[in-house]
Amino acid sequence: MAQVMDGMNQQWVAWGMGTLLVLFLLWLGIRAFKRYRMRLRRARLDPRKMTIADIDDMEGAEFERYLHRLFSELGYDDAEKTKDSSDFGADLIFTDRLGVRNVLQAKRYGATQAIGLDAVQEVYGSMRYYDAERCIVLTSAARFTNSCITLAGVNEVKLLGRDDLLFIIRCFKAGKYEQALDLIESEAELVTSPWQQDEKR
Repeated sequence: MAQVMDGMNQQWVAWGMGTLLVLFLLWLGIRAFKRYRMRLRRARLDPRKMTIADIDDMEGAEFERYLHRLFSELGYDDAEKTKDSSDFGADLIFTDRLGVRNVLQAKRYGATQAIGLDAVQEVYGSMRYYDAERCIVLTSAARFTNSCITLAGVNEVKLLGRDDLLFIIRCFKAGKYEQALDLIESEAELVTSPWQQDEKR
């Protein structure tokens, strides 16, 4: 009887060890697969290969990394991606051709969605923290809400929407970097605050 019990215990130990080995190998396989997917995603962020359809499939953090790479390859050598968890309202910081530091808020939204006030508030609020003189909102969305446009215009925040993003991408792929940079660095459309108008009366 003792020999039978010893045999059963050894079987259970062997079965347990085999199960642990299978689980360990499974864990290694999942980890290797995740690393492989991450490498593929990084390769996909090549601005020369990306399309707007690829951008529409991205998550927000991936869009920010893509823009960082795109801006770096456009010639903004000091372009820096902020930390995801504590960006203080800016996703990208760069110095333009005139030596002006810019902060950029990236919004990866669907083509039919609209960008609201929060994007302008966040990037405008980040300027002092990053010691920037100019701020931009760049999005894959096709439009901005009226209140967003008004607040951006009053605060001189440059708004770049889906058509602007497509133009920048086309210029980059065609080697027309100057045209892309001209759009990025163009002045914001100004809007007069109704409060300022009331004061003048």
